Amino acid sequence: MKKILFSTALFFIAPFALVFSLITILALYQHSETSSTKGVLGTNTVSYAALPTSQNTMAGDITQEDGRKERVRQFLAKYNSPLEANAGDIVDAADEFGLDYRLIPAIAMQESNLCRKIPHNSYNCWGYGIYGGKVTRFKDYKEGIYTVTKGLATRYKPRGLVTPEQIMTMYTPGSNGSWAFSVNHFMTQLQ
Repeated sequence: MKKILFSTALFFIAPFALVFSLITILALYQHSETSSTKGVLGTNTVSYAALPTSQNTMAGDITQEDGRKERVRQFLAKYNSPLEANAGDIVDAADEFGLDYRLIPAIAMQESNLCRKIPHNSYNCWGYGIYGGKVTRFKDYKEGIYTVTKGLATRYKPRGLVTPEQIMTMYTPGSNGSWAFSVNHFMTQLQ
C-alpha cells in the first residue's frame, strides 16, 4: 500500500516541480539578458574592452607548399638521393601539371632507388622511356622532373590513369602489381 501511495504522490508532485523549475530557469535567463549589458553602476559597458588594439597584431602567411617541399627534401635526404636539391622542382612541377606531388619521388624510388641506379649521364630516375636498348636522357634532374611530370599529366591523366594501380597498366604493363604496391608505399611515406 505504501508503494501505491508513494507512486501516486510522485505522479502528482512531479509535474508541479517540473513547471516550477521551468519558470525559475526562464526568469533567470531573462534576468541575465537584461543585466549583462549594464555595469556595476547601471551604465552600459563594452565587453572585452581589455583586449589589445589591432596595432599589436602580427600577420604572416603560412603555406602548405613550404611544408610539402621540406617533406620531399627530407624524404630524399633520408635515402641520400642526388635529387635532394630538386625537392622544390618536384613540388612546383606537380602543382603546374596538377599531379600529386608525392608521385614523382615515389616512382623515382621504385625505378632507380631515388636516382642512385640510373644509366650513366641520363638523369633519368623514373625509368621513363627506358626499354630494350633505348634510354631517354635529360640534360639535368630538373628537366627530367618536368618532362616526366608533364608526360604523366598529358598522356596518363586524360585517360583516367591517376593512381599508381592505374598508371602501372601503361607505365609498366608487365608488372604483377608489385610496382603499384611499392609506389603506394613510398607515397605513404611522404604523407
